[in-house]
Amino acid sequence: MKCQTIPVFRIFDEMRAKEFYLGFLNMTLDWEHRFAPEAPVYMQVSKGDLVFHLSEHSGDCTPGSKVFINVQDLDTLFAEISSRPYKYNQPALELAPWGDRCFTVTDLFSNRILFNEPSGKGN
Repeated sequence: MKCQTIPVFRIFDEMRAKEFYLGFLNMTLDWEHRFAPEAPVYMQVSKGDLVFHLSEHSGDCTPGSKVFINVQDLDTLFAEISSRPYKYNQPALELAPWGDRCFTVTDLFSNRILFNEPSGKGN
């Protein structure tokens, strides 16, 4: 069975969310939906196999969530993301307590995305 997990993050401001996910993380807006012109937005953003749903709907999810993403070539991803100026977040590479290298980015709605490169040590 092939599966894909798509986290849903709660957002409160469509333009600020786009600034972070499309501008800072360099993701692509795949689609957006509203039930009416003034209704809250629900959208999908992606970069390669990484896909997020972003929702202004109050019942969809809780702000301040965290997602843990295993990646290969953390240094290239970190260099790409940190090369773009974004005054609200400046990630730093860390050695995690479990022995992997990682960095975290946080959007303006307190949702955290931890990019982790497994060390292969099985910790």
